[in-house]
Amino acid sequence: MVCAQGVAGLAFVAALLWRAAQGADRGGSVLAQAAYFTLIGGGVLAVGVALLRGYRGARSPAIVVQVLLLGVAWYAIGPSGRPEYGTPVALICLAAGIGLLSPQARAWAEADGPDGHGTGAEHDRGTGTADDAGGKGSAP
Repeated sequence: MVCAQGVAGLAFVAALLWRAAQGADRGGSVLAQAAYFTLIGGGVLAVGVALLRGYRGARSPAIVVQVLLLGVAWYAIGPSGRPEYGTPVALICLAAGIGLLSPQARAWAEADGPDGHGTGAEHDRGTGTADDAGGKGSAP
């Protein structure tokens, strides 16, 4: 879901640029908005890809993204009067947040690495030894 949120952010950038190219918006503010949302959407997409690749450190930034997007959804539902936009965003953020905070996700994030020291960082980066694959090797 986090990857999809990043892709949606980049799709928003494409829509901004398309609208600017059609002449609907004049001025440099559209290009500044596009640059800003490119950084945000690209960052969210990078966090999603890192989660898919098994980097446990990406879980915290993904949770922060969900909390921030819940604020955006609340604003769309309430003060902006656009519940048709805010409600789906809120539901997606809640689902992703629950998934990121589930007992299974917590167990995954706290799992011992191949050296038995808690983070599994060496395993995450694919730098583990033959012992990771169940092979027999000497103890460190």
